[in-house]
Amino acid sequence: MLQKTARTALIALGILGCLATAQGAQKAASPKPTAAPAHPTDAPIQETPSAAQVFGQFQALAGEWKGRSTKGWTGQASFEVIAAGSVVVETSRFQAHPDETMMTMYHLDGSSMLLTHYCVAKNQPRLQMSSLSEDGKKVTFVFRDGTNLATRNQGHMDSVVYQFEDVDHFTSQWSFYKDGREEWMEEIHYERIR
Repeated sequence: MLQKTARTALIALGILGCLATAQGAQKAASPKPTAAPAHPTDAPIQETPSAAQVFGQFQALAGEWKGRSTKGWTGQASFEVIAAGSVVVETSRFQAHPDETMMTMYHLDGSSMLLTHYCVAKNQPRLQMSSLSEDGKKVTFVFRDGTNLATRNQGHMDSVVYQFEDVDHFTSQWSFYKDGREEWMEEIHYERIR
C-alpha cells in the first residue's frame, strides 16, 4: 500500500511539474505590454490603400470604354459589376483580334485581389495583385497559375499594370510570356464613352 501511495505521489508531482513548466513557458511567450508609439497630433496618419480599395476602383469602371494600343489598334471594352458586387467583368473587342471577344474577371481573395483573363490564346491565366503604389493609383498583377497551360513557358498573358488617371481615363500594360521570357508588351490607353 505504501508503494502504491508513493507511486501516486510521484505521478502527482510529475503532473504538477509539467503544469508549472507549461505555465512558465506561457508567461515567457506572452508579449510584454508596450506603450503605443507617439504620433504628433498635427500630422495625419496616411493609410496604405488596400485590395478592397483597389477593387472599388475597378467597380467604378462600370460602363463603356474605347481603347488605343501602343501597337496601333483600337477597340472597345465594357465593365460590369456582377454577383452582388463581388466580381467585375471586363469584355473586350479589339481590331487586333477581329471577330473575337476576350473577358477578364476581377475579384477579391481575402486581403488580395485576383484576375482571370480568358484569352484568345485559348488559356486562362490567373494573376494576383503583387504591388500597389502608395496613392493606390498604380496596381500590378503577376502570374499565379492558369488553366489550359501545360507549362508556364506556353504563351500567355503573364502580368499587367493598371494606372488609374481619373474617373474617365486609365491605362493597362499587358506582358505576354513565352519560352522563359517576356515576348512582347503593349499599353492600352482607355477613355470612357459612357
